[in-house]
Amino acid sequence: MAKNSEGQQRLALLIDADNAPPGVVNGLLAEAARFGSTTVKRIYGDWTSPRLGQWKRQLLKHSIQPVQQFAYTSGKNATDSALIIDAMDLLYTRRFDGFCLVSSDSDFTRLAQRIREEGLTVYGFGEKKTPEPFVAACDKFIYTELLRMEPESGATVATETAEPVVVPEPAAKLPQLDAVTLIARAIEEVDDEDGWANLAPVGAYVSKLRPDFDARLFGHSKLSSLVRSLAKHFETKEVLTPGTGTKVLFVRRVTKAKPGAAAKSGTP
Repeated sequence: MAKNSEGQQRLALLIDADNAPPGVVNGLLAEAARFGSTTVKRIYGDWTSPRLGQWKRQLLKHSIQPVQQFAYTSGKNATDSALIIDAMDLLYTRRFDGFCLVSSDSDFTRLAQRIREEGLTVYGFGEKKTPEPFVAACDKFIYTELLRMEPESGATVATETAEPVVVPEPAAKLPQLDAVTLIARAIEEVDDEDGWANLAPVGAYVSKLRPDFDARLFGHSKLSSLVRSLAKHFETKEVLTPGTGTKVLFVRRVTKAKPGAAAKSGTP
């Protein structure tokens, strides 16, 4: 599968309008742009329904193609089937490197699994109520509550570093993860003989363990900031890459002194 002229992944963005809030569209598109170029942007729903009025106002502004799907039977969601059929058609064109599936509906779990079986990357987007099977079926899952957070409206909380971190109010409602345990486990998998690990592979491994892991859940914009705030558990260092002049961040666990070690090193 060929990438675009800038070497970015070609992505298909498919939105379930019945299970995605229109208020996140700006953050959603910005987040998808981090992963690649969304060459296809489609949104599915019954556009004769007044419920999708807010979504209609976003379509032209963001060049999202609406796909009409009538609700043939009350209580049955025909939108899911239309999205799945289109996704499979796009999959078999072999023109894409990944899919962005936007929904809080677990009905797309098997679709995500099938796309990944073909070797493509699946980025999931959904609300905190999204069932765990769909979250786990994605390579990376982003909670849409994070995409509409305004930092200035958040609350300030103390961390292990001197500098306070702003945590948006909705973060308390999101799934709580044990950041220290996840990061420590990832370090153990990719560290060298001295315990140091490049932070990039650490982040990649954490995402494999928990696709919904996100530094923003803990009030930090980046994993590097989160790790630095956990100074009691991790130490960091920057290493200059030979030939490029760029700095790479390394991290390792803080080793606790064994009982009696201080006494042995003291004066008899």
